[in-house]
Amino acid sequence: MCAISFLNLSIVTLGSEMKETDITSTKQNKIEIKDFAFDPQTLTVKSGEKITWINRDEEPHTVVSVEKQFKKSTALDTDQEFTITADAPGTYTYFCSVHPKMTGTIVVEK
Repeated sequence: MCAISFLNLSIVTLGSEMKETDITSTKQNKIEIKDFAFDPQTLTVKSGEKITWINRDEEPHTVVSVEKQFKKSTALDTDQEFTITADAPGTYTYFCSVHPKMTGTIVVEK
């Protein structure tokens, strides 16, 4: 009986650890492009994290770094996504080259 209880406890503990890891590794940094705006307009992430833009407008949009800190996107149609990995700590400003008044900021921390 004791061995069986110990085995069940180990499985439960292992399951809990897996769930924690899954939650940590699935942190999502998403920016929606909607109503001709980036939402959120400012996003803070850690170096090495991924950032994904999703176009929810009917019009195409792009994501272009002002200081060329990341590769620019192609024109994103409705529901298309563009993902980068945040590199060096700093402030990354970006805009839509089709609609230059659309701007946003990413703050990358260590």
